[in-house]
Parts: sequence; C-alpha cells; structure tokens
Amino acid sequence: MGIDNMGKGRLEAFSDGVIAIIITIMVLELKVPESHALASLAPLAPVLLSYVLSFVYVGIYWNNHHHMLSTVHRISGRVLWANLHLLFWLSLLPFTTAWMGENHFAASPTAVYGVVLLMAAVAYWLLQRTLIVADGRDAVLATAIGSDWKGKVSPLLYLTGIALTFWRPWAGQAMYVLAALLWLIPDRRIERASNS
Repeated sequence: MGIDNMGKGRLEAFSDGVIAIIITIMVLELKVPESHALASLAPLAPVLLSYVLSFVYVGIYWNNHHHMLSTVHRISGRVLWANLHLLFWLSLLPFTTAWMGENHFAASPTAVYGVVLLMAAVAYWLLQRTLIVADGRDAVLATAIGSDWKGKVSPLLYLTGIALTFWRPWAGQAMYVLAALLWLIPDRRIERASNS
C-alpha cells in the first residue's frame, strides 16, 4: 500500500498517543507538597495555573485535530511530516509550562511559552493546508474552515502576548488565555460541512 493510500487511522492513533504522553509529562511535573495543610498549595498556584492553561491548549488541539482528520480521505507523505511538525511544537509544552510556572510567570519563560503557542498555531495551519492539498480542491475541510477567522486571529493574539510579556507578563498571559477561550467556544464548521 502506497503512502498516498495509507489510512488515516495510524496517523490519528500515533497523534493521540503523543498527545497523551504530553499530558502525562505535564502532570508528572506537578510536585506534591510535603505538608497536608491546604496553605501548602498556595506557593504552587503558578505551577497549577500553568498546567491548567496548557492542559486546555492540548485538549483544544486534540479535539480540533480529531475533527479535522474526520473530514479527510487521503494521507500523503507531506501530511505525515506536517503532522510531526505540529506534534514537535506541542511536545515542547511540558517544558515551557514547567519553566513558566516554576518562575511565577516571569517575562522570559512567558514569552517562550507564547512562541511555542505561536509555532503550534502555524504548524496546525500548515497541516490544514497540506491535508486540503492531499484531498483535492473539493475537500470537505476546505469548505469547513472557510475564511478561518479564528486561525487568523490566534497568531495575532500570541504575537501581542509575546510583546506584552516584556512590559507586563500578566498582560501576555491574558492574551494566551483569550486565545484559548476563543477556541473553547464550540465551532461547528466541520460538523456542518461533513453533514451537508
């Protein structure tokens, strides 16, 4: 079986496995306090908040990746590489999450976290384009994403967040949270296009 005829099941299973490992690594970075008092959790708040934000992002990517792949019929070698490119950037989230949380949202770790989010967004866009090329001009995915305003706004929010981080790290964080909230709002484009 040639790569152009390869089923998407293997690609999806591999991606799901990598994403599960990313979440596992992130949760293993959470250190249990030595004290049983609730007050001992207070110093861990930045680490916990970083974890929650990254967990939400990984969940968003997993959900959208699943929906996107549900529309395609052909997987090419370029799709495999584009998918690995996305997984590479997502695999850096545990490191940047821990660095940012352990340093209480300091400017440099927060900016690097934003760069990883930006590059993951770019990689996701490249994967979308590659899937559309592999499936042809009449691909369901091309119809579903339409003008893709979320895909255009998100990188701008990340860039703004990265820049704001060096002025006020909390402002950069606010941009990252805003981008996540934008994607948490249910997006029915792919479901509508698949059912039409």
